[in-house]
Amino acid sequence: MESKVSFAQLKQFPRLMWIVLFGDLITRGSFYMVWPFLAVMLYKSFGISATQVGLILSGAAVLSVFIGFFGGALSDKFGRKVIMFSAGSLYVCSFVLLANVETVTGYVIVIALCSMSKAIWDPPTQALVADILPDVQVRELGLQARYFVINVGCAIGPMAGVYIGITGQQSGFLVTAGTFALWMTLLAYGMRHFAKRQARRPKNEQQKLREQSESAAVTTADLKSKPIPKAPRKPKSTLLETLKILAKDRVLQCLIVANIICKFVYAQMDSTLIQYLTRADVPQLMTLISSMIFANAAVIVCLQFVLLKMMARLSLTQRIQVGLVLLAAAQIWMAVNPVNAFWGWIGAVVILSIGEAILFPTMNVHIDRLAPTHLRGAYFGAASFYYIGFALAPLGGGALLDFLGGAWVFAIAALLVLLVMYLYSILETLPRPDFNKPDRVSTK
Repeated sequence: MESKVSFAQLKQFPRLMWIVLFGDLITRGSFYMVWPFLAVMLYKSFGISATQVGLILSGAAVLSVFIGFFGGALSDKFGRKVIMFSAGSLYVCSFVLLANVETVTGYVIVIALCSMSKAIWDPPTQALVADILPDVQVRELGLQARYFVINVGCAIGPMAGVYIGITGQQSGFLVTAGTFALWMTLLAYGMRHFAKRQARRPKNEQQKLREQSESAAVTTADLKSKPIPKAPRKPKSTLLETLKILAKDRVLQCLIVANIICKFVYAQMDSTLIQYLTRADVPQLMTLISSMIFANAAVIVCLQFVLLKMMARLSLTQRIQVGLVLLAAAQIWMAVNPVNAFWGWIGAVVILSIGEAILFPTMNVHIDRLAPTHLRGAYFGAASFYYIGFALAPLGGGALLDFLGGAWVFAIAALLVLLVMYLYSILETLPRPDFNKPDRVSTK
């Protein structure tokens, strides 16, 4: 399916969409002032091993993944606002606590709360973007724009943190809590305004928007699969019915496995690489870490929409395969790069970032295309299982680092990318449910 995304479509963004983008920008910026340095804080404060640091971060993240799925599914049933604001309040409280804990046990508990609240927040937020942008091409632009501003925040955050002196400091978590509280305030205003605007629309226009939204999603059209009829609008499903549908969607399940592995590989940069460089006593460690994070985000900011335009004629899975080749190349580069080669690490991160700019926004669009309208929150929630890869990365990478060394971490990661490429190659052969008749499965 050829992409017809155009910047002129930005005019179709409602005010609520701009608030979502602004909130992502400021909260991710403040988050990345401090969170990437959490492993360094734990090591320097308590002297614990790479495996122990990985166990703390992975344990919290694994728990949050499962909770995140139910957050997405519950937002279909109870509404986005209730779930998002409950998660947001927990998020703010968690980061306030993180600025004050002084023991390993305290860190373990509060890191778990932070991870859980973020996991609950993300799927309803992605579903909200899809809800407020009924046109499929405008929605793709919205998902791409959200990923773009998140990376602008990632680029600004670490360098701003170094400049104002809060990088690696616990007090920096208060800044994250404050910006998130500001976002929740703006979001409450935006939701009220959007609801009033929708209520003023003529009924025939509302029906037209619903039909646009329901005709946008589906199937594996980008996989060259036979289209599956969209289900008519129906009452909200029970959690059990939702789980039954997800259990029959083999394409979704294969995607989850493939993207868990993909996230595991990518996340070695966020956790294992930082621990590897820390233990190797690399000169100018904080500058190198901040520069890698900045380079990662800057490449995405500069190239994301350029790459989207260049790959407009490729299907979603073809774009993802190109991104996977670049991801594998970056892992090989990291495996052979001398530990003190500052610009070598930056070069590897640049290649990784180009792959990321192709991969991750496309994954979000892919899920949006697959999801039935009435189960959109559940599908984005199921996509949160991807983050099992992120969750296991600190533990798996830390153990490999302790027992095999840094080069083996990245060599093994490169091999895992080959497995992901195979899983994507078989997607078009897999069955999906018939959403009109939940007890049936289409075998194409």
